[in-house]
Amino acid sequence: MVGGEAAAAVEELVSGVRQAADFAEQFRSYSESEKQWKARMEFILRHLPDYRDPPDGSGRLDQLLSLSMVWANHLFLGCSPRGPK
Repeated sequence: MVGGEAAAAVEELVSGVRQAADFAEQFRSYSESEKQWKARMEFILRHLPDYRDPPDGSGRLDQLLSLSMVWANHLFLGCSPRGPK
């Protein structure tokens, strides 16, 4: 029966990953390429546990989404917070 328990645990894990990916999909920008979106989605999912919206609605998820865009712009477009020289 250990094999059945392991299979159930794997199925639960896969289901959780699918739900997280479906949740993140709503934040994809229409102008993002597949490569850009995959990288930004991974960023969002990796940091999501630290940025869950608290019950008071202080907007931590908005902060995470903003940071993911800054990170993607820096990585793919070469944008810098320092501005032009």
